[in-house]
Parts: sequence; structure tokens; C-alpha cells
Amino acid sequence: QVQLVESGGGSVQAGGSLRLSCAASGLTFSFYSMGWFRQAPGKGREGVATIKTSGIRTAYADSVKGRFTISRDNAKNTLYLQMNNLSPEDTAMYYCAATTSYIGLWNENEYNYWGQGTQVTVSS
Repeated sequence: QVQLVESGGGSVQAGGSLRLSCAASGLTFSFYSMGWFRQAPGKGREGVATIKTSGIRTAYADSVKGRFTISRDNAKNTLYLQMNNLSPEDTAMYYCAATTSYIGLWNENEYNYWGQGTQVTVSS
């Protein structure tokens, strides 16, 4: 069956960096556009970054633009999120998701598969 497994979360101080990974199995990874979403306590889930199948086309939420970088390695079936200059506002559970859709990537309802999430906590 399809599995998306996130890793790389943890606790860091403001200004620090983390690199999240999402290992995919049970699907043809290169056929799927991917997204990173996050959910902070008491808030709804929000899109962070998206990447299309080839890895060339990416998009970011305004709140992370210039600090986060999404990338993928189709040979390794792995999605990444490099997060730099983290702030306490970035504290959330981070999820990766996969979709066969090529548009509407900010709409979480477009996604076919979701990981279980990895916690990121940033202290001031």
C-alpha cells in the first residue's frame, strides 16, 4: 500500500534550520505532484510548499518564501523541505502529501495520500 513517512522534525531555537524528508513507497513517485502542509495547535492545516512531478516547478506560501526550499529526488522516492531561519510561528506538525493532480496544489482536498506528520517546534 502507499506510504508517506516524514522524518527530520525536532526542536530548534529561533534562527535555526531543519530539513524534513518524506519517503514514499507503494506508488510511482515521479507521477505525483507533492506538497508540504502544516498544522499549528488550534489552527487549520495550511499549505507550505508544493512541487510538481519533475521538480522544476515549485511554489511557496508567502510566510515561508525565501526561508524554505522544497525539493525532490525521484530516484530516491523522497521529498524534502529545507527550513532555514525558523521562527516560533513555524511551530506545527508538518505533513507531506501526494496528488495526481497537476493544478490546485494548494487545495488539500486534491491530495490522494498523506503522511502521519513530523513535529517541528521552534523556541524563541
